[in-house]
Amino acid sequence: MHASLQRLKTYLLCGVSHVIPFVACGGILIAVAIAFAPMRPGTGPDFSQAPVLKLIMDIGVAAFSLVVPVLAGYIAFGMADRPGLVPGFVGGFISNAVGAGFLGGLAAGLLAGGVVVLLKKLPVHRLLRPIMPILVIPVLSSLVVGLAMYGLLGAPIKGLMAWLALALQNLGSGNQILLGLVLGAMIAFDMGGPVNKAAFFFGVAMIKEGHVGVMGACAAAICIPPLGLGLATLLAPKRWSDSERESGLAALAMGTIGITEGAIPFAAADPLRVIPTIMGGSALGAVIAMLGSVGDHAPHGGLIVLPVVDHRGWYLAAIAIGTLAVAVTINLLRAHARPAQPSAEAP
Repeated sequence: MHASLQRLKTYLLCGVSHVIPFVACGGILIAVAIAFAPMRPGTGPDFSQAPVLKLIMDIGVAAFSLVVPVLAGYIAFGMADRPGLVPGFVGGFISNAVGAGFLGGLAAGLLAGGVVVLLKKLPVHRLLRPIMPILVIPVLSSLVVGLAMYGLLGAPIKGLMAWLALALQNLGSGNQILLGLVLGAMIAFDMGGPVNKAAFFFGVAMIKEGHVGVMGACAAAICIPPLGLGLATLLAPKRWSDSERESGLAALAMGTIGITEGAIPFAAADPLRVIPTIMGGSALGAVIAMLGSVGDHAPHGGLIVLPVVDHRGWYLAAIAIGTLAVAVTINLLRAHARPAQPSAEAP
């Protein structure tokens, strides 16, 4: 059981690691275009008089529209190597087309990888073997995945997304706090891994459904781990090694532009202290953002999306409080740990 879960995690991480550049590229370009576009009351950004910004917006949307196909394609690649790419990409494309989104992409990628693994085990004549990976397997597996997505999986997953949107509409304040806690903790848990991306893509999907508050909570939570750990190295430099202080400066820069992975060097070195701390800080920030009705209209997080955020004061307060909580907590925890390694330059 544990080995199966570990393999599943490996497959998902393969997809996530390849999709991150598409997410960053699309999210930042969309945020920049919306931030500088003239706003029309009641309708949002107006690109009719801003052709350059419209072009930037279109490029960002193009990059973001590839997220689900790339995710599905590389999950299948992780399971079945290169023969899994074609059915994975096809399944991800269909997931977008039928409105099944991120969850459909996950299902399509896993299905494509599984089908290809089975096809590779079929006994075939030696004359057919050379064309199996470049012709037979892509055609048959794409056909199976396409039929399953159009006829079996697409509609229920789309219905699930609609149900989640309706459930959000009916959330009371108490449930919103719980949702903020869960999303914030998920965002920080694996810093760009599948749990993080599950929360992130849920926020992205809710933007399309008109619920920008979910993305607002995610956007605040995304930047808190790297900002908090970077701030911790500045507040108490003697508790951190030279390399950790250098990582802290990089984490501050990455947090500003909404890249949670800036916290990974710290979590890898001290996971038992760092991961619970950043989960708490991000959860706190996400709850404050929820209570302040923060909304994020761009599929990205961090300070870079500030121009397209509703209730910016609450957004900044959520980030500041979460960041400070992480910095103070981790420094207190390290006060009882072994001292940092002396620097190479120290006498």
